[in-house]
Amino acid sequence: MMTLHGFAASNYYNLVKHVLLYKELPFKENLLYAGSEELLAISPAGKVPVITTAEGLELSESSVICDFIEETYPAIPLYPENAGERAVVRQIMKMAELYFELPSRRLIPYAFSGTAVPDAIKAEVRQVLTRGITGLSRLCQFSPWVAGEQLTMADIYLYYVNTIVNAFGSSQLEWDVLAEVPGMKEWNNAMSHSVIAQKVEADRQANMPEFMQKVAAQIKAANGG
Repeated sequence: MMTLHGFAASNYYNLVKHVLLYKELPFKENLLYAGSEELLAISPAGKVPVITTAEGLELSESSVICDFIEETYPAIPLYPENAGERAVVRQIMKMAELYFELPSRRLIPYAFSGTAVPDAIKAEVRQVLTRGITGLSRLCQFSPWVAGEQLTMADIYLYYVNTIVNAFGSSQLEWDVLAEVPGMKEWNNAMSHSVIAQKVEADRQANMPEFMQKVAAQIKAANGG
């Protein structure tokens, strides 16, 4: 049985967890936070999530983990059979990461510390998000799924990217980013009502108080408190 290491407040952790649940794979969870010695022992960069396979192999980086799961357990596929269609799915995932999630993550320190985002940072983040909106508007079909008729890894990946965009990009910029991509907001709402997404979200909510305590302690320590 696989072990999934990390914490439920992490969207990357939840991405991998959703994939495992969708593929109906047995796994257990091990609560670990960034910076812990136990995590550093199994994750080269000290990042979550990490999986330990039944054979004892330890893997980090969510995209690597998801590809490993797909290749090792192909019975419930999350990629199309056609190579070109698979490439499009990966293209959507990469664009979501580079132009939606990463710029939105720049706003997290301001949200957690309660400080105002400098106008220059806001402008830079808006510029990158706008590129993402343009690219994803061209690539995503939402008919009914991101890449067409089949639910793929792009659906799960984009859904958990959007949790960061909604939580920090939209709130800090006062901009409904998802509404800018035709069909995305409706698709995102449908994804959120799936049984798996609701299970993952319930676990995230349960973990948030403890996670926020750790964030508050880190901010206090950084400020010399």
